[in-house]
Amino acid sequence: MKTIKTTALALSVVLTLGVMSGCGVTEDKGNTAKSDEKASRNLNATGFPIVNEKLKLKLFTGKSPQNGNKFEDTTVWKEYAKMSNIDAEFQLVPFESLTEKRNLALASGDYPDAFYSARVPVADLMKYGSQGVFLKLNDLIEKNAPNFKKLLDKYPDLKKGLTMPDGGIYSLPSIYSPEFLPMLIGTPLWINKNWLDKLNMKEPETTEEFYNYLKAVKDSDMNGNGQKDEVPLSGMFGIQTIQRYIGGGWGFGNRGAVAHPYVDVDPASNNLRFYRTDPKYKEVLQYMNKLYSEGLIDKEIFTLKDTALYAKGEKGLLGAAFVPHPQAVMNQKGYVGLGALKGPHGDQLFVSVKNPIAWPGAFVITDKNKNPEATLRWMDHFYGDEGATFYFMGQKDVTYTQKPDGKLEFTDEVKNNPNGLTLDQAVAKFTTWPGGSYPGYVQEKYFKGSESLPESVDAGKKASKNLIKEMWYSFNYTEEETAFMSSKGADIHKFITETEANLINGTASFDDWDKYVANVQKMGLDQYLSIYKAAYERYSGGTR
Repeated sequence: MKTIKTTALALSVVLTLGVMSGCGVTEDKGNTAKSDEKASRNLNATGFPIVNEKLKLKLFTGKSPQNGNKFEDTTVWKEYAKMSNIDAEFQLVPFESLTEKRNLALASGDYPDAFYSARVPVADLMKYGSQGVFLKLNDLIEKNAPNFKKLLDKYPDLKKGLTMPDGGIYSLPSIYSPEFLPMLIGTPLWINKNWLDKLNMKEPETTEEFYNYLKAVKDSDMNGNGQKDEVPLSGMFGIQTIQRYIGGGWGFGNRGAVAHPYVDVDPASNNLRFYRTDPKYKEVLQYMNKLYSEGLIDKEIFTLKDTALYAKGEKGLLGAAFVPHPQAVMNQKGYVGLGALKGPHGDQLFVSVKNPIAWPGAFVITDKNKNPEATLRWMDHFYGDEGATFYFMGQKDVTYTQKPDGKLEFTDEVKNNPNGLTLDQAVAKFTTWPGGSYPGYVQEKYFKGSESLPESVDAGKKASKNLIKEMWYSFNYTEEETAFMSSKGADIHKFITETEANLINGTASFDDWDKYVANVQKMGLDQYLSIYKAAYERYSGGTR
């Protein structure tokens, strides 16, 4: 599976912005889902079929290039239509034009029964939920979504992350099991074990040992082609991927540095901390500057595209890299994943873990839907083991087999396709998960992407030794808070990102650090932290 890809800056802004403005319409406006009497009589409370008389659903659907051109023709949706007695019409919209067309549909009122894999942002969940356009699912989940209700009970933070400031839950998410650590990591730091052996060096355990390894790669002809063309360190999503990982060596990002790239908890005071202006964070940036100025970080890191990164990897140029899996994406063996590095003050945290709610708005039911209970039951099947195994693996003894130890494995028709299809291409004939963003629950036992490969599992085990103790899911904001975060807050993020990049590449001076911190403060940092605290208190159950 391709995990979610975006620039680090865009990711941090989106995760921090929270909820756009809403109208504050109350429940009696009609935003709680209700079916008419005929629909209720047609619904079976449990088992299959879900309804006695056939239903048709129209779904606004995001489509990846890895998907087929008609979801209805895939094995999963054909068979599920027979099982459920519900025919789904997937109105496909390519991901590249998804936001524009979704916004247009909502603004014009020309939208269908539900949004499926349509990446509805948290902002819109609150906005259109409060207006009644998106149905409030709280009561429906209790009555008609037993699989998803079990997940809410099992993972309290899941409920916190989905609950808007008005108390409503308006969507079902794409969620990664918090126990499936390789999936939450996504892009571990891989190091070339063959080169370590040639250099007679052990796997780096500290930031200093990591620097020494990168330096040795730079100063040696490790690939033996007579040129010093090796790239000691590179990776996906730009400089901030490296910066985030290194920050753990100074103890920063201790509540999850992907979902919360600016704020964590000060271990000394136990108060919220805006750590990007902390005096010790200056040391993180100085370390990054040292790597970059000495040519140890890819000189193209600020503009590098995935295809160019993979091309370097395929040529055997990379000493270390942040990628999903070297063999899967670059056809390179001999790499091992690293855990957290210990920094100069003894800090050693693995902070590069994603929010388990990958896409909060993966499935949304609209007020056009006349059968919300049946629709929710239809979707809930894929949050249970039976439905999820079917969705990700297909049919037993046709597309996958079960080994004596219970493990699942794709058949050769899929993993070693006789027609030369890649795994994603072969999978696309029977299901629609390639490309991500789908509503569902991802666990290691039935998900067979690169995150489940042995090397990824080993990397996850190393990371687990110093994994952060508490992971915050994303916070959600009120209308007033969002107005600040989407304006002044976004300006703070932009200013910090640009300044840090200049400090790392040497075009700005660390002599001006105090002036830089003062500028951030003037931009509204106190109000920023006040809003963050209010959102955190709602999230942690302090206030509603």
